[in-house]
Amino acid sequence: MSHVPLVPIGSARDQVTDESTFREHREALGEREAKLRAKRAEVARGWGDKYVDRVHAKGKLTARERIGQLIDPDTRIFEVGTFVNDGEIFGGKLSSPGAGVVTAFCQVEGRWCMVIANDNTVASGSWWPRTPEKIERAQQMALRLRLPTVYLVDCSGLFLPEQSKAFPGARGAGHIFKMNALLSAQGVPQIAGVFGDCIAGGGYMPIISDRVYMTEQAYMVIAGAALIKGAKSMKITSLDIGGPEVHVHHSGCADVRVPNDEVLIQCIRRELTRLPSSAAPYYRGDVGSIDPAHPTHELAGLLPPDHRESYDAKQILARLCDQSLFWEVMPEVGEEMICGVGRVGGLYAGFIINRQGLVGDPEHPEAKRPGSILYRGGIAKIAEFSRACNADGIPLVWLQDISGFDIGAEAERQGLLAYGSSLIYTNSTNDVPMFTVLLRKAAGAGYYAMSGMPYDPVVQLSTTVSRLSVMEGRTLAIATYNTKLDDNFEIISDDPEERQKIVDGMQAVEERIEADMDPYVAARQMDTDEIVELGELRAYLAALVEMSYQGIGYRRIKNPRIWSLHDLAVLTRGVR
Repeated sequence: MSHVPLVPIGSARDQVTDESTFREHREALGEREAKLRAKRAEVARGWGDKYVDRVHAKGKLTARERIGQLIDPDTRIFEVGTFVNDGEIFGGKLSSPGAGVVTAFCQVEGRWCMVIANDNTVASGSWWPRTPEKIERAQQMALRLRLPTVYLVDCSGLFLPEQSKAFPGARGAGHIFKMNALLSAQGVPQIAGVFGDCIAGGGYMPIISDRVYMTEQAYMVIAGAALIKGAKSMKITSLDIGGPEVHVHHSGCADVRVPNDEVLIQCIRRELTRLPSSAAPYYRGDVGSIDPAHPTHELAGLLPPDHRESYDAKQILARLCDQSLFWEVMPEVGEEMICGVGRVGGLYAGFIINRQGLVGDPEHPEAKRPGSILYRGGIAKIAEFSRACNADGIPLVWLQDISGFDIGAEAERQGLLAYGSSLIYTNSTNDVPMFTVLLRKAAGAGYYAMSGMPYDPVVQLSTTVSRLSVMEGRTLAIATYNTKLDDNFEIISDDPEERQKIVDGMQAVEERIEADMDPYVAARQMDTDEIVELGELRAYLAALVEMSYQGIGYRRIKNPRIWSLHDLAVLTRGVR
């Protein structure tokens, strides 16, 4: 029973698709991923070299230089929220790359951490519209995974010309401090390094941390010198008001003063060595991370950028799981869905993915029906699999390429609303870490049901070809102009002028909806956490799965001998 029956899946690339099609897909995706890399580089530059030079002239490091010195050698950061505020212009001329803050999963002294660093090249690390929400989202990820949280604070408070969009509301700037408190209440370690300006909300941000370090240039104040001069006619510097002399030696609001950025970063690294090490090697046992038998980089040629083209979903799994080994659970039920267990980085994870193309119809054995849609059997299957993974403590990866739920009279008679409610209830109440990837289509209520962002996955990733919407642009255009069309969706009117007006109107609706589906729109609005290249998807998942196993004692993690999944496999074997 303890044996997890992992078996090889997938086929060599030349058996899956011809060279011409593979190259065509790869080239189309390559253009999109080149744009992604360029946009990431643009965010990383902040406001540009001029502002980097200003930071260096003060003897300080930029936020990204601080992170670079903080992380373990030969490791990479896994950034989230890179494209928050992408394309937004404030005050008619100002941008806020990455919303002026870097949030990233990083390895420090072998431990995964969440690092939150104010970008001091963007308006001195100010908080823009959506900056608080981005920080809070990172804190929420840390809370869900119990990751030590490191704040690299260099923040001059709210960007005041846009204060009305960042100060009030349930997720306004003040909610950051509630998240500080919730992390503390749950025993999640928080360490703060204060490197410079730390005004108003920026001054509150480090205080609830377990350890607070300050450089000689740093200060934490409720109000800075300029405001005090105006309010109280006092000439005094911000360092005099709340520098390390005050907060380390008098107020006790900070613990240690250090000479500069470099020393502070080494102190944070030392603090993290005092924490428990990762439990991932314990749960991994003697099994190491082994690359898939079918290379991950082939995903770029196997996933068609055109969402109307089908593909073999198992070929995707074969390029994400260690050694391309996978245990499919309940294959006899709900053919439109594939669910099962594989290892990623040597650790078990559950996978759920939509099958594409045509699938069988158990109600009409002689017929076929389209995949990428949730039917009764598939809904029940993934709901039960989700419950079993939650019971067994196995982190879940949802790979979405879904058009929505089945519709029509038969679907309603079968009670799809109730089956869908069961799935939604399960995903809403699970406490196992769940991660969602929008491969291509993420449409309608299917997006919700498969643990889309409204159902609180720890992290939601998008690819450069993902499309997040209720319905496609053409479909919505038809629905909008339904009264002007016949049963074949042809324009009824014979008047040339009216016909052209309808054509133009439908085209405008379609173009607007298609533009709204752009993954950068979703990332800008925080409707997805990060856009990734297909070739780096496995690396992101391996990191997230390892984080799920890092902490101990806060959730159930069962050994494979007592998995509910074994019972489920026996009980459903042969079921139709």
